[in-house]
Amino acid sequence: MSTQQAGTSPANTARDARGTIAQRDLVVDLIRTACVVLVVVVHVTMVGVGSDASGLRVTSPLQELPWYVGATWVGQVMPLFFVVGGFASAVGWRSTVARAPTGGDPARDFVATRLVRLFRPAVPLFVVLAVGLGIATALGTPAELLDELAFGIGSPLWFLAAYGITQCCVPVMARLHARAPWRTLLVLLLLAAAVDAVRLASGIAEVGLLNLGPVWLFAQQLGFLWVDGWFARRSRALLLGVAAVAYALLVPLTSVGLWAPDMLQDLNPPMLPLAFLAVGQACLVQVVHAPLTRLMATRPAQAVVFLLGRDGMTIYLWHLPLFILLNGIGLLVGLPFPSPGSGPWWATRPVAVVVLLAVALGVARLVRRSDRPLPRLTPGSDRPGWPLVAVGAVCTIGPAFAVMQLHLSFPLALVGAVAIPVGVRLLTRTVPASVSTPGASATRLPGAGTV
Repeated sequence: MSTQQAGTSPANTARDARGTIAQRDLVVDLIRTACVVLVVVVHVTMVGVGSDASGLRVTSPLQELPWYVGATWVGQVMPLFFVVGGFASAVGWRSTVARAPTGGDPARDFVATRLVRLFRPAVPLFVVLAVGLGIATALGTPAELLDELAFGIGSPLWFLAAYGITQCCVPVMARLHARAPWRTLLVLLLLAAAVDAVRLASGIAEVGLLNLGPVWLFAQQLGFLWVDGWFARRSRALLLGVAAVAYALLVPLTSVGLWAPDMLQDLNPPMLPLAFLAVGQACLVQVVHAPLTRLMATRPAQAVVFLLGRDGMTIYLWHLPLFILLNGIGLLVGLPFPSPGSGPWWATRPVAVVVLLAVALGVARLVRRSDRPLPRLTPGSDRPGWPLVAVGAVCTIGPAFAVMQLHLSFPLALVGAVAIPVGVRLLTRTVPASVSTPGASATRLPGAGTV
């Protein structure tokens, strides 16, 4: 919590806080928090650790259930996360444009601010991973076991790369949205289909990485539409119809053998079905927006969302390393481990989720200093030029992208532990604001300047 400025009374502070809450769409906070918690739940139910006479066993009980594939059409929430991210990005972009200093470039300010906000929480994680994997390697841990653990620990880090890329594109995508929102969505959809077609025809899986742009930018653009009020102006019947069509199209798409019906398999690299899933999820959220708004008007709901949402990124980044650590501690102290997939094992999952969230919140408190947002520009200052911002973006996004493609290892963890702090440092720099040039204008979404 920030300290009060001189002349600000507690009453004024409380009034400002209430005003901030009143201006926000708290449903966005609710959805973002629910997505993080659901990711934790999925991973806790997907990783089953058991020990018997033959040794340690790691299985995936959730994936063995007959209804698992169908459940991924509901439980795969990453498209919705990018839709919500698009909403937040559009609001943040308009705010950045509105307060841009004379002669300043709001695009540089926005990109630097968003990347710092995204990657600062990752700094302590990469440092801990580098130290931990380095010690494990020095102690002679079997390479196969270490690779398996590192793969699981690093699997969520793809999100840093994907989301960082979309944040860098917001100023450009905002301009395209303002000029031709539907044409932009159509082009992104066609590009996603083209990338998948080339990947499937060539058999080169790496081609699919190009869809980190079209698929996630498509979902982000839906968030721009949300800010514009497009979904709110549609009738419930129309929204349900659009959602039904989007889900119906997934049936033939995933039945011809080109895309997997398991939406988690379609995640890395992202594939075309996720774009249709984003449409259906965005429409369904608007259908239940009114009851969710009433829910978020209650103090208990606000308390839970603010408690978990305040440290949502830290929880997301740390939950798998902590889950593996907690299981290891349990094995060392001799805790009884029910057979994965058994009735007692499923009965312990809610407890496992609560314990993991509590420990993750504790870690978030310890590393909260690294999670502070970048302060706003002061009068007469600006972000550094695009070359320095570009270097900062590469230093932050690069290690996460490498982990996504090559999987986590000690060398990559070490690179991230060095490069990401350097990138964050570069992006936090400020320079004197330049004098505005005639004819220069900032890119604005419709209604820019209002939050």
